[in-house]
Amino acid sequence: MTDSGRLADVESGREGDPFSVLGPHELGTGTVVRAFVPGARAVTVVDEDGGTLAQAEAIGDAGLFEALIVAMPPRYRLRIEDATGTRTVDDPYRFGPLLGELDAWLLAEGKHLDLHRVLGAHPDTVDGVRGTRFAVWAPNARRVSVVGDWNAWDGRVHPMRLRREVGVWELFVPGVEPGARYKYELLGARGELLPLRADPVAFRSEVRPGNASVVAPPSSHAWQDAAWLEARGAKQRRDAPIQIYEVHLGSWRRVPEQGDRFLTYRELAEQLIPYVVELGFTHIELLPITEHPFDLSWGYQTTGWFAPTSRFGSADDFRAFVDAAHAAGIAVILDWVPGHFPTDAHALGNFDGTPLYEHADPREGYHREWGTYVFNLARNEVANFLIASALYWLREFHIDGLRVDAVASLLYRDYSRKEGEWIPNAYGGRENLEAVAFLQRLNATLYGLVPGIATFAEESTAWPGVTAPTDVGGLGFGYKWNMGWMHDTLRFLERDPLFRGHHLNEISFGLIYAFSENFVLPLSHDEVVHGKRSLLGRMPGGDREQFANVRLLYAHMWAHPGKKLLFAGGEFAQRGEWRAQASLDWHVVHGAHRGVQTLVKNVNRIARSTPALYERDCEPAGFEWISYDDVRNGVAAYIRWDAERDGHLICVVNFSGATRTEYRIGVPRKTTYREVLNTDAAAYGGSDVGNGGSVTASDHPSHGRPFSVTLTLPALSAIWLAP
Repeated sequence: MTDSGRLADVESGREGDPFSVLGPHELGTGTVVRAFVPGARAVTVVDEDGGTLAQAEAIGDAGLFEALIVAMPPRYRLRIEDATGTRTVDDPYRFGPLLGELDAWLLAEGKHLDLHRVLGAHPDTVDGVRGTRFAVWAPNARRVSVVGDWNAWDGRVHPMRLRREVGVWELFVPGVEPGARYKYELLGARGELLPLRADPVAFRSEVRPGNASVVAPPSSHAWQDAAWLEARGAKQRRDAPIQIYEVHLGSWRRVPEQGDRFLTYRELAEQLIPYVVELGFTHIELLPITEHPFDLSWGYQTTGWFAPTSRFGSADDFRAFVDAAHAAGIAVILDWVPGHFPTDAHALGNFDGTPLYEHADPREGYHREWGTYVFNLARNEVANFLIASALYWLREFHIDGLRVDAVASLLYRDYSRKEGEWIPNAYGGRENLEAVAFLQRLNATLYGLVPGIATFAEESTAWPGVTAPTDVGGLGFGYKWNMGWMHDTLRFLERDPLFRGHHLNEISFGLIYAFSENFVLPLSHDEVVHGKRSLLGRMPGGDREQFANVRLLYAHMWAHPGKKLLFAGGEFAQRGEWRAQASLDWHVVHGAHRGVQTLVKNVNRIARSTPALYERDCEPAGFEWISYDDVRNGVAAYIRWDAERDGHLICVVNFSGATRTEYRIGVPRKTTYREVLNTDAAAYGGSDVGNGGSVTASDHPSHGRPFSVTLTLPALSAIWLAP
């Protein structure tokens, strides 16, 4: 018989091996069945047909019952009488181990890429009984219980089995159906009771402010995007047009007449996707929709790496959104955050009473700037957790790409740390070698297992080889955000146009390194918050000049080498800063704002139909300066070439506040050039100063070329010319 100490531990919730006490145990005289049912008046062991096998005897008054059965059938159930009545349930402690040997080995090695299949909460039928399988990694906990709506959140009722070989706790709980809320209750490494934890591999969570995990049903979504998945690789190559609309789903548009509520994923499919198509973008990039507790973190303080946020609906609702995007020819990129996680009590920090997911030393494991924990990427299980999360989004939701946030914070051990606040690597340097290995493994795995996807690095330093292949020592990303271009260009355009000619190096400098990586030119959410003002508000001058500068910026950006990204609201030059807690300022979309919106539609349309503007975005042969040093006039001009160096487009930008007439530039051919874009056109809100639609080259040499054209350049404008 089990000693009284073990029974007392069950009653007090301190027993770490519940299967050695509860459930069926063979004795020489039969089989003893023990159950712990707090509040029960009587417990009867019955067979599958409800026939009585034995009346259980109460052991003490805390809820422990024990019955001896001489002839034990293969299966039994428990009939429980309590204050609510009588019910018959299956005993969780009669079921055997759930985790297979191969799964356990892969988990222990940190190589289980289908982590979501074995951890988390899975509705299932085991031995003919419906219920839910629960499994969680917590190797240093002394006891783990699953608590939820069905057991009054009492951690004594459903303690779990520890698979010691891998540190995973598991339990099949009969009768628990999709929709049930749950968490894990843990006794830490020192036996201390920890705050209830959400499931790290939960597939659904409560709507905030609640933070319980929710048992999710299996997906019933029938995907319709097979043709898209087959063809998408060609749409994300370096020689393809990639024009990204970045959006925060919670603030793109709300429903003011219904309490300013969010749009759902399905409503966004009906409204956002057609809008993106109308604007001519090729991709939607979503600020993180991985579950997060705090709206104003914008999703960057993730607590659910496998759960689409419930703010906008269910996982299948999100699948429907992605499917609708693909049907419309739009790729979906998801912002994904492997660098850090929040300190919320229900999240990953000190998960099993030890620094399990984070570094133990705060000099490695805590971001002072963000108030968050840093993942310990040197631990195989942690790296595997993150890579499995990335794969989950790509495979289960057909996401086309991941934009990895804050890569610089991963790469440098002294990132945002003062002297003495960081630990050098094994060689005494500041480089985070474990993070480098993780990023290389991440990209090699994703590209190797999911055809046609792309990864994007938000990396703000000059770290070499971010987009170089991993087999030559690179990090293996598909693309890198060009933060230098963004900072230089915005700093330049914030200057008074009278003095810009003396700072043209801020425009030309980026071409020194423009082809060192596969770059995306980002005008992202980060540039229109925290007092930086909107893009329109950052421009000098009055209304007319500010709008002209924004139109000039977009034409220069779309003609510049690199893929394009624009944050929502920028397409109509929203005047106010972006606010995550409110809709974009849709009420201003008329007049000059409508003109900017029309311009964005047209630059997207022209760029997608002009190979010179995308085929060699990442190659120096696709770009050629005409002039970048006209200090007096504040004008720059350059050529974009297509892959065959046959088709080309010329961009001439007048950064000054004065109209330039009879302005001569050298051109590569003696032909007539169409003015395919003029940002001063009346349709865009300009003054309609231009060149009558075309100009013809003459034999007059200029800028080292035998041919030239003379142009009228409106103030604060850009002109595109195509032969």
